[in-house]
Amino acid sequence: MENLISGFQIAFTQPIRIDDAVVVENEWGWIEEITLTYVVVRIWDLRRLVLPISYFTDKPFQNWTRKNAEVIGTVNLKVDFSIDVDAIRQELDRLLESTDLWNRNVNVVQVTEADERSATIRILVSSQNSPRCWDLRCLVREHMIRFISTQPEYQSHQIWRDRQPLSL
Repeated sequence: MENLISGFQIAFTQPIRIDDAVVVENEWGWIEEITLTYVVVRIWDLRRLVLPISYFTDKPFQNWTRKNAEVIGTVNLKVDFSIDVDAIRQELDRLLESTDLWNRNVNVVQVTEADERSATIRILVSSQNSPRCWDLRCLVREHMIRFISTQPEYQSHQIWRDRQPLSL
């Protein structure tokens, strides 16, 4: 009976809809099916998580697409103090202008932490939905690592000189 009542509550209040991107039970996926008694969530790796409909009235969950699908992604980079933050900003601008993964809304570079050895640069970017944002975050991270490693101040720096080759 509880599931039936929850099913009606979900139908009227619509906290979830088909194709919403959600995080439930520490799993990220999309609402694939909603019935009066259960909900099927298609997990990112194509598994299906079947939950009683009452789960969505009794427990907290994240709905990333309740009003729209736009999301902000974060890329954190641990860098040496010699990094030119303005050069990072300019390179991010150049990269974002060259990709259709970015929806042109959020483009931020900030130094968010520093300790005695390094600083953390946080890059925020936005995309039209979470799968595209994942791809954008990976692109930004890979590109910035490549960009930073080619900067003269990094090529002569101790962390690059003392790098040991990876052994497989």
